[in-house]
Amino acid sequence: MRRWPWVLLLHAMFLQLAAYIVRPAAAYRALELGVEPALLGLIAASFALLPLFIAVLVGRATDAGHQRAVLLGGAMLMAGAGAGLVFASSSLELLLLWNGVLGLGHLMCVVGQQSRIAEGESGRLDAAFGLYTFAGSAGQAVGPLLIPVFGGGRVLPDTRALFLAYTASAIVLLVLTFPLVRHPRRTGRAGVRPEIPRGSLGSTFTRTTRRSRGKLFGAMVVSAMVLGAIDLIAVYLPALGVERGIPAAVVGILLSVRAGATMASRLYLGPLVARFGRAELIALSTAVSALAVGALAAPLNLVALAAVLVVAGVALGIGQPLTMTVISLEAPRGTQGTWLALRLSANRLGQSAIPAAVGLVAASAGVAGVFGVTGAGLALVAGGSWYSLRRGRG
Repeated sequence: MRRWPWVLLLHAMFLQLAAYIVRPAAAYRALELGVEPALLGLIAASFALLPLFIAVLVGRATDAGHQRAVLLGGAMLMAGAGAGLVFASSSLELLLLWNGVLGLGHLMCVVGQQSRIAEGESGRLDAAFGLYTFAGSAGQAVGPLLIPVFGGGRVLPDTRALFLAYTASAIVLLVLTFPLVRHPRRTGRAGVRPEIPRGSLGSTFTRTTRRSRGKLFGAMVVSAMVLGAIDLIAVYLPALGVERGIPAAVVGILLSVRAGATMASRLYLGPLVARFGRAELIALSTAVSALAVGALAAPLNLVALAAVLVVAGVALGIGQPLTMTVISLEAPRGTQGTWLALRLSANRLGQSAIPAAVGLVAASAGVAGVFGVTGAGLALVAGGSWYSLRRGRG
C-alpha cells in the first residue's frame, strides 16, 4: 500500500477526534450557560445547517478536480472554529456560530476523504470504507476520553480546556492535510481516470437508471438516520448524565465505549458482506440499533447502560460504510463526489431535522424520551430497508 492512504487514515482519525471532543464539550458549555436541555438540539442542528446547503457544490468541486482545495479549506475552517470556541463562546449565539463553521469544515474534509476512497477498485470498496470508518471511529473513541481528564468527578467538565484540546487536534489535522494533498488523485477503477463532471446538476440524476436511483436514495435515508442517532448520543448522553447525576468522567468513558464498539464492527465488513450480503446487513444492523438506542430511555444502571451502548455502537457502525459503498458503486463514473456529497446533505438534513424534532420531546418527556423517539425512527428505517430488499428480490 502506498504511503498516502495511511496519511488519509490519520487524517480521518484526527478529523473525528476533533469533532468528538467538541460535540459533547459544546453541549456541556451550553448547559453551563443555562440552556435548557430541550434546546440542545440546536447545537447539533447548527453543525449541520451550512453543509446542508453547500454539500452538493463541494461534491461537484471534488469531481471537477478541486479536491486539494476542498481538503485544505476544510482543515483551515476546523482550526479557525477552534480559536472562536476558545476565545468567543460566552453565549448560545456564539456557540451556534462556531458550530456552524466547524460543521462546514468537517463536511469539506469528509467529502475530500470519501471521494478519494471512492476512486478505488469496486471489489474492495466495502473493506476500504470499513478501514476508513474504522480510523474515524478510533478518533471518536479517543475524543470523549478527554472528558474524564478535564472533568474528574464533576458533573460539568472544564469546557475551555476541552476546546483547547479540540483546537490542538484541528491544527494536527491541518498539518496532515499538506502531505495528503501533495499526492495526485488516484486513477479511477480499472486504471481509468475519473471524468470531469459536465452539464447541470440535473444531468447527474438523469445519468443514473431508475433502479440505481432507488438504491442511492435508500442508502441516503439509512445513512441520515444512523448518523442522526450517533449525533444524538454524543449530544444527549451528557444531558442524560447531568439529569441522572452521572459524573462527566463516566459519560466520557461511555461515549468511548460506544465508539470502540463501532470500531470493532468495521474491521470485518468485507468478510461479513461476502457471507450475508450488503443489503441484508444494512437492514439487520439498523433494526438492532433501533432496539439498543430505544433501550437507553430505560432507567438502566451503569453496567447495563454500557452494555446497551456496546450493542448500539456495533449496530450503528455497520450502516455508514456500507451506504458509502452502495453510492460509490451505483453512481456513474465521474459523479461519485457529487453523490457522496448528496449523501452528506441528507445526513446534515437528518442532523438538523432530527435533533429539532426530538428537542420537542425532551421538553415534555425529558432527555430519556429523546432516545425512545430516535429508536422508533431507526425502526421505521429498518422496516423500509427490509421491505425494499424483499421487493428487490421479488
